[in-house]
Amino acid sequence: MMLALDFLVELGTEELPPKALKRLAEAFLEGVEKGLNEAGLAYESTRYYAAPRRLAVFVEQLATQQPDRTSQMDGPPVKAAFDAEGQPTQAALGFARKCGVELSELDQSGPRLRHVQTIAGQPAAELLPQIVDNALAALPIPKRMRWGAGKTEFVRPTQWLVMLQGDSMIPGEILSQQAGRTSLGHRFHHPGEVRISTPASYADALRQAHVIADFAERRELIRQRVEQLAAEQQGTAIIPDDLLDEVTALVEWPVPLVCSFEERFLDVPQEALISTMQDNQKYFCLLDANGRLLPRFITVANIESTDPAQIIAGNEKVVRPRLTDAEFFFQQDKKHPLEHNNQRLASVVFQAQLGSVYDKAVRVSNLAAFIAERIGGDPANATRAGLLSKCDLASEMVGEFPELQGIAGYYYAQHDGEAEDVALALNEQYMPRGAGAELPSTLTGAAVALADKLDTLVGIFGIGMLPTGSKDPYALRRAALGVLRILIEKRLELDLHAALQTAVNQYGAAVKGEGLVDQVQEFIFDRLRARYEDEGIDVAVYQSVRAVHPHSPLDFDQRVQAVQAFRRLPEAEALAAANKRVSNILAKSEDPVPEVIDPALLNEAAEQTLAQAVQAAESDVGPLAADRQYQASLERLASLREPVDSFFDQVLVNAEDPQIKANRYALLARLRGLFLGVADISLLG
Repeated sequence: MMLALDFLVELGTEELPPKALKRLAEAFLEGVEKGLNEAGLAYESTRYYAAPRRLAVFVEQLATQQPDRTSQMDGPPVKAAFDAEGQPTQAALGFARKCGVELSELDQSGPRLRHVQTIAGQPAAELLPQIVDNALAALPIPKRMRWGAGKTEFVRPTQWLVMLQGDSMIPGEILSQQAGRTSLGHRFHHPGEVRISTPASYADALRQAHVIADFAERRELIRQRVEQLAAEQQGTAIIPDDLLDEVTALVEWPVPLVCSFEERFLDVPQEALISTMQDNQKYFCLLDANGRLLPRFITVANIESTDPAQIIAGNEKVVRPRLTDAEFFFQQDKKHPLEHNNQRLASVVFQAQLGSVYDKAVRVSNLAAFIAERIGGDPANATRAGLLSKCDLASEMVGEFPELQGIAGYYYAQHDGEAEDVALALNEQYMPRGAGAELPSTLTGAAVALADKLDTLVGIFGIGMLPTGSKDPYALRRAALGVLRILIEKRLELDLHAALQTAVNQYGAAVKGEGLVDQVQEFIFDRLRARYEDEGIDVAVYQSVRAVHPHSPLDFDQRVQAVQAFRRLPEAEALAAANKRVSNILAKSEDPVPEVIDPALLNEAAEQTLAQAVQAAESDVGPLAADRQYQASLERLASLREPVDSFFDQVLVNAEDPQIKANRYALLARLRGLFLGVADISLLG
């Protein structure tokens, strides 16, 4: 039985980039695992440790020796290896030389010469330094740095290296550090050396030195303590995952502390206060039961101070100027109406060929009114919201806090006494801000959001700047997905073709209008394919609806859902095949197909039955399709399977009599038209 021992590697450094620490640790672990697997070294489990000044990997029960392995190489066929007299050919001799053995040592029992070699496994201790070095070299480090007089490069200067196998040290040099068994503790609480006796004792030894090396443990400790302190303040902490990760990467011995700021700052939009405290100071903000910001925040110190009041006072002193800045910008912006900012935007370029940001606001305003009228909104409010939609971009607040675009506009519009849905629309125009993100809550907001996105799509496509590959500088794919989500998920009816045509008309000669509406509409509907694939809907279902060219995304979605349900019916496969057959027959017709069926020319019983069934189905399906009851419509059409099957079994479509043939074509065209009222189900086959 092969011996197995725990393995530990720890690389000590200067403070690592906090936003990258977790990813670096995960990549280090992945690299070590990859090296162990490639070397054939078995192990039970692995885990990483990560703190501001260290990256470590622990491997439980790692085999101390590679297993012996057999290598085999096939050579030329035996028939080609020896001539008629049994003498070896040049092919055989060349293969033996390549393998470094005599010809007699080759296996000649099979159809080919074969060299079989047993390779003894190497000790893990000899392989591990190179595995670790390779893993560190492969870390995702955009820019490496050098230090001192050497040429070693890493994300930060290295300070020490620990490599242990069981209770034995593994010698080696990596990134200019000689391996040992000595780590360092907390920079202030325990600045001295920490001796690591075994890999299993690593976490406890560092804990005694005021370092919680386990990233996940440290993260959870911070989260729990922050939540506890927030509850003591009758509040709830805002704990974004990325902020929690970053704070975890900044401290080795976390000590959360409650701080406060003056209540007068609460008159400033809380999003601005939260933004500056989270982004600049790495603080956790607190909300009351109504979701309003409390004049409290939690900082996480990296030291257990005998006088925490000093740390609290220091953080309160640091945050005050930032909150004062936000307050100043807010007060300055309120000195004039929001609409006045359009004067500044008239000289700010949206896109060189498409005019200013103010020009865009005017276009959005007009298009939003057009859309609002069709989705049941208020055109006057949509007009007003569109005109104000970009005003906050020229505000002092957004200049300092770009992430508040839209949010700042909401507060300024409220201050100016604008209608509530107009104010909300100034923020909702940017929704959804990402995949699965929140949608506009108001029809005015939905109208402005749609108008903004459609205007951008038409303008950028209209000057030929289409997205290519991964390059999409104007986020046109995201805009298209946003349009689809708003219309489908909020169940808003809009003729996309008409809305796009209105957008094109507004640009006039600034864009190349020919074919532009169809081009943009195709681009938008192309985004639906991936959406449906994610939902488990077959691409054939999407294509069957795409083939009938609906102009409304909501209508498109309703058809897709109906066809997806139809596919589960027992009649679906046969009817799809029949539709495909009908489509092929009609496509080969050299003469125009009559629109009217002549009952007198229906000679066969099966075609008479089908004609009656089609006529009855038309009466039933017409109102259903008009009311967009597509699923009920297809369920009704499923009853045509039997007469359709009988028709094709018993009737010769291409009859010798041209009138009878044309009449049968007319019948098939009417049959196909019934299904095309929903989708081209011939594509399902």
